[in-house]
This record gives sequence, C-alpha cells and structure tokens, in this order.
Amino acid sequence: QVQLVESGGGLVQPGGSLRLSCAASGRTFSRYIIGWFRQAPGKEREFVAAIMWSGSTTYADSVKGRFTISRDNAKNTGYLQMNSLKPEDTAVYYCAADRTTWGNGKYDYWGQGTQVTVSS
Repeated sequence: QVQLVESGGGLVQPGGSLRLSCAASGRTFSRYIIGWFRQAPGKEREFVAAIMWSGSTTYADSVKGRFTISRDNAKNTGYLQMNSLKPEDTAVYYCAADRTTWGNGKYDYWGQGTQVTVSS
C-alpha cells in the first residue's frame, strides 16, 4: 500500500516555474514507478511524465524540454520541475505510483491532486 500527497501547486505567470512534490508513504517507494498526470477543466486526464526506479524517464511531447521529473528515494519523494509554463498547462496535477506500469498506463495508487494555474 502506498499513499501519495502532492504539494507545490499555485498561481504562476506565463513563463514562470513551479516545482511539484509527491510525498509517498511506505518502505518500498524505490521499487515503484512514479507518474505525473494532469486534468484541465472539461478535459480528460492526460499523462505528463514518468520515472522508473532506475531513473529512466519519459515525457509527453507537450512538456518535453520544459518539465523535468525526478525522485529522491531516500526521502520517499518524487518531483516535477515545471519551467516555461504556459496557460495551457493549467490543470490539477496528480502523482501516481505503480510497480509495473510504465508511462501512460493504469497506475494503482493516486494522490489527491494539486492545482496549477498559469495566468497573468
């Protein structure tokens, strides 16, 4: 069982940056794949990025070069650094964890989400 809690969301101007955190409970955090997803109002949830226990990463085309996913297994925490933010990045961002799902798939565990709003 893994419990996930996101933090770090907020209001930022276009071109700005935010870093989201995903704090996980459980002693086997390092064995889980961590994914970030987002859902904008009126739209379906979409995949953003994922990181494997080894550190391998994958990103959605819409965020490549602007977002960076990382993890600190010693702190049981995953991160999503978001730079050059655009209004279309506005959404509720969720972190997710799974032992085997890679990339845009079905994850077993989900956080409650954190709101990111990009607006001037």
